[in-house]
Amino acid sequence: MDPLLTSIDNALRTLFSKPLASKSLKHNPVQTKEEHEKGLTQAEKRLSGALMRVNHVGEVCAQALYASQGLATSNKALKTIFSDASKDEFDHLAWTEGRLDELKDHKSYLNPLWYVGAFGIGYLAGKLGGDKISLGFVAETERQVSEHLRSHLSQLPAGDTKSREIVKQMIVDEEGHAKLAESKGAQELPPPLKLLMRAAGKVMTTTAHYI
Repeated sequence: MDPLLTSIDNALRTLFSKPLASKSLKHNPVQTKEEHEKGLTQAEKRLSGALMRVNHVGEVCAQALYASQGLATSNKALKTIFSDASKDEFDHLAWTEGRLDELKDHKSYLNPLWYVGAFGIGYLAGKLGGDKISLGFVAETERQVSEHLRSHLSQLPAGDTKSREIVKQMIVDEEGHAKLAESKGAQELPPPLKLLMRAAGKVMTTTAHYI
């Protein structure tokens, strides 16, 4: 019952509370970079807002995935790995939401849907595939997220230093999660499943860009 209650609490905090970055993990890029918004046009702000909204949705999904996979496994060591990774992702959630506030833009109105969908996928991966497949799912997800974030670096306005610094740190963390999953025995996913994950991610990112 306790793991289930923890999962419910995580969902409520992710979707409805104001996330705060952990001071013990790293400095918050939003707080350490000078403000350069005055040099951004309204069009550039809208673009940055759309991209950061997409990134925020990614972090909502990350919270759901790690919570569900932690619930699905009986391996205590693996539960710890998922919990630690979730803390990094919660920092990302706080950074992206803080940046959206600064840009006076909104979070995705479909966040509850994204969370529920990601939670279901993560739980199925953990229960039906076992720990190695679950880790493989983490590794592939983080690799695809890193690629997506790198594409955002080429799209963000050059003058939006804050958003760019947030994305850069997120890339470092996501790649670290992928490497950790690989080192713990992640099993490579079959190509059709990877393509399905990319297709699902494309639907999510395209929708979240606007809604």
